[in-house]
Amino acid sequence: MAGISISEAESEVMKALWAAGEATAEDLIAAVAGPQGWAEATVRTLINRLLTKGALSAEREGRRYRYRPVLTHQQWLAEQSSGVLERLFGGRVAPLVAHFGEQGKLTRRDIDELRKLIEDFDDGR
Repeated sequence: MAGISISEAESEVMKALWAAGEATAEDLIAAVAGPQGWAEATVRTLINRLLTKGALSAEREGRRYRYRPVLTHQQWLAEQSSGVLERLFGGRVAPLVAHFGEQGKLTRRDIDELRKLIEDFDDGR
């Protein structure tokens, strides 16, 4: 499943599908078109692109299709996060965390959680 690259617009359709678990085109249009300010045809085009890419599957139900995600939310998150990490920080996590620290984006709670994660990782090795 690795290697399916979806656009930001396509990710909006996938988010609605991940939340629902499965949906018809009408369900996805209702969930995405209004909030995004998109026409129905735009959402249908995005659904077709996602089908072509293999990010979702379709099962015929009478005169319509029911869509299910093939690409999982976790797979998408992993791809997105590693892409950002690679592009912006050479694949290294420490400079990413340092950046957020320098920008004042790390709360005391974040720092405590990071310490705990590091301790857990150290204990596991």
